[in-house]
Amino acid sequence: MDYTNMTYDEACHYAPMEEPARQYFFMEYCKALLDKLKKAVGKDTLTFHIATFGCQMNSRDSEKLQGILESIGYVETDSEEADFVLYNTCTVRENANQRVYGRLGQLNNLKRKNPHMMISLCGCMMQEEEVVAKIRKSYRFVDIIFGTHNIFKLAELMAERLERDKMVVDIWEGTDTIVEDLPTDRKYPFKSGVNIMFGCNNFCSYCIVPYVRGRERSRSPKDIVAEIKKLADDGVVEIMLLGQNVNSYGKNLEEPVSFAQLLTQVDQIEGLERVRFMTSHPKDLSDELIEAMKHSSKVCRHIHLPLQSGSSNVLKAMNRSYTKEQYLELVDKIRAAMPDISLTTDIIVGFPGETEEDFLETLEVVKKVRFDSAFTFIYSKRTGTPAAKMECQISDEAVKNRFDRLLTEVQKISSEMCGRDEHTVQKVLVEEINDHAEGLLTGRLGNNTTVHFKGDSSLIGKIVNVYLDESKGFYYMGTLRP
Repeated sequence: MDYTNMTYDEACHYAPMEEPARQYFFMEYCKALLDKLKKAVGKDTLTFHIATFGCQMNSRDSEKLQGILESIGYVETDSEEADFVLYNTCTVRENANQRVYGRLGQLNNLKRKNPHMMISLCGCMMQEEEVVAKIRKSYRFVDIIFGTHNIFKLAELMAERLERDKMVVDIWEGTDTIVEDLPTDRKYPFKSGVNIMFGCNNFCSYCIVPYVRGRERSRSPKDIVAEIKKLADDGVVEIMLLGQNVNSYGKNLEEPVSFAQLLTQVDQIEGLERVRFMTSHPKDLSDELIEAMKHSSKVCRHIHLPLQSGSSNVLKAMNRSYTKEQYLELVDKIRAAMPDISLTTDIIVGFPGETEEDFLETLEVVKKVRFDSAFTFIYSKRTGTPAAKMECQISDEAVKNRFDRLLTEVQKISSEMCGRDEHTVQKVLVEEINDHAEGLLTGRLGNNTTVHFKGDSSLIGKIVNVYLDESKGFYYMGTLRP
């Protein structure tokens, strides 16, 4: 088909209705539009830059967006002085929104120097009505706005913007659609994230995610396994199964499949050597999953199990659907089945109504569980969540005091836990050249601990034996072994 002189309305008429064929049509159409643009501005190539904020789900989305842009004909650059700049936004904390607004001001200055430059915003932040309204009013130089549910439509939205020369806004409140087989450009050739589900049904009282990511919807196990087989054939040795709550995977499928059953299928894929997953909600982590992990040869001995608080009263206010006692019982089950398991967690300090006694219970759980590491957060009021309207907000002084005490305890225990494999030989996936010390490589153990050791860059992407000479508290210094 000749796209050269086709109008956008004609393109919409001829484009297939089914996905992903429709998007591949618009990628070809955008190629023709880009060729015209190159001639108009006197450039042989047009560049793009993606800035990703937030979680690993966003990082995986950005790999798909990059694949689409490269299919259209853009070339990646590290600089925001690009012809197309895309911000894949996060909105878990309100200060994340302010960061985006600040950077948009800088982009406006760049766009004045480069009038044909296009700016696009997508991701969780764009699912908030007040955000989109503010951008329409105060940041009119933005070209394309879309959300979390329709990232697959980038080429179609770009086609509309290139032809009609006005801001394009396409925000979906929700969707049951999952579009497979779009182009993807992975950041690493040897490891990859794989979405197994989207959205969240939990509605923790402090969290905005269910409102911006929508309800849970799972991909079919057939599509997931096919994607991973393809990745393994392409040299990927480690995959990370991604979902807001992987433990509830499969519940909405026509023929329900549990996460444990999916994990067992993935474990059998030839060529794959490591399987990780995140995030796990404690209320849904089943005995079946523990058994599947116990008997797996590939699933890494690491579970990220967000605690959030050690107080049952605070957990109830957070709408976490488990108690302190249930969490500790779960930890005991996991460790009984896999004594070598690495447990990491998330903890929030200063949730509305948290008393000193509640905080001391959190410290007690931290001391009992002895997490390998913990992401510790000061509670951040998030507009649009039930917690933001709660009374008894904690003073900054009290929160800072508790946070510092928690961090001290977490770091002390993490340092001790990290060193338990000192003076042993362990398998390490080599990930990159160490950028702080010449001649060193950096890799990770199956339990996700970092290791630095001398080696050649030809080892990147391979799993090698490393003797762990010395624990440095949060990482090891090691020596390559045959």
